Amino acid sequence: MDHRYLQTDLILLCIFLPPVSVYMEKGLEKDFFINLILTFFFFLPDTIHAL
Repeated sequence: MDHRYLQTDLILLCIFLPPVSVYMEKGLEKDFFINLILTFFFFLPDTIHAL
């Protein structure tokens, strides 16, 4: 298994807690902060960005 987390776990996190899934996959990089900003303003674009 090459991934630290199972793909299904990340998909579920993308739906319910998108910033957490991006953090687990990318760390504290620009993608995390973009996703965090999208979370504060919108929910649907945030979920799409996390996927």
